Parts: sequence; C-alpha cells; structure tokens
Amino acid sequence: MKNNIFKEIIKPIIVLTCICLVVTAALAYTNSVTAPVIKAAEEQAAEQARAEVLGEADGFTPVKTAKMPEEITEVYKADNGSGYVFMVTTKGYGGDIIIICGIKSDGSIEKTKTLFHSETSGIGSRVADNDSSYRKQYVGKTSDTLDEVDAVSGATISSKAYKSAIENVFKAYKTVKEAG
Repeated sequence: MKNNIFKEIIKPIIVLTCICLVVTAALAYTNSVTAPVIKAAEEQAAEQARAEVLGEADGFTPVKTAKMPEEITEVYKADNGSGYVFMVTTKGYGGDIIIICGIKSDGSIEKTKTLFHSETSGIGSRVADNDSSYRKQYVGKTSDTLDEVDAVSGATISSKAYKSAIENVFKAYKTVKEAG
C-alpha cells in the first residue's frame, strides 16, 4: 500500500514539480536575454515616431512639468528648439487611442500619428488610421484654428475623442512654453 501511494500520488507530483521548475527557469532565462533587445527596439521606434512628427528636430530631451493634462503621458522638447512632441492617450469608442503629436515652435501642428487604436474597423478607424484624411486635417492647425477640423460622419465619438486629445496637447504646449 505504501509503495502504491508513492507511485500513484507522490511520484507524479515530484515529476510535475520538476517539469514546472525547468520550464520556469527556461522562461526566466529567455526573458532575461530578450528584454534588453525588446526595450532597445521600443526606444528606437519611439525615437523614429518623434522624428516623424517633428521632422526638423535633431534630437529630443524629455520634459518634466507639473500641471500637465492627465491624458498627456510624455513630452519631449526638440534639442534645436524646433518644437515639442507630445504623447497623449484618449478614450475613443472602441477603447484607448494613443497619439503622438508634433507642435512646431510657432504653435502649429506639424503632424499627428496614431500609435495604437482599437476603433471599429471601417468606421472609427477612419479617424485613427494614419492614412486618414481626418487626421491630415490637423496639419498646420493651431489652438485658435482647431475648430476648423470636421468630424467624420458616423464616427462622432472617435472624432470627438481625437479632437479632445489634440486640445489637451495644446494645453500641455501652453504649460511647457510658460515653464520655459
């Protein structure tokens, strides 16, 4: 009976525990090897996105300023003074929309780019997609001319969310300009 309990209960537990330990160690090792590579790739992609929305910049320095709108997640100042880049997250119809926006030193938008969205394909995605005519309306706009942007018919919630995000970018731009 004692031998039977060992074979039927204890031995399978020991074998499964050993398998779990080996697999966990292999996953931990794989993570330790790939994590720096993934981080470097993410940093490079972020740098490329910043350069894309503010083309005249020769480099970027992170800006830490109090009193930023809650939706603003990151702010970068161009090293050559050509403007600022803002990362902003807003809630659209289908979930979060993450946008990067470059504002030139004269206070006009050079370019916006959607980094992530989960808007409805074919409807809300017409607002967030990077090749959308809606997104291109923002180029050259200032906080005074933002009202000229027309919403996408059938995607009112997504359009309002995107516009609200850009309004928050202008609030953050004003804050960083005042802070010097």
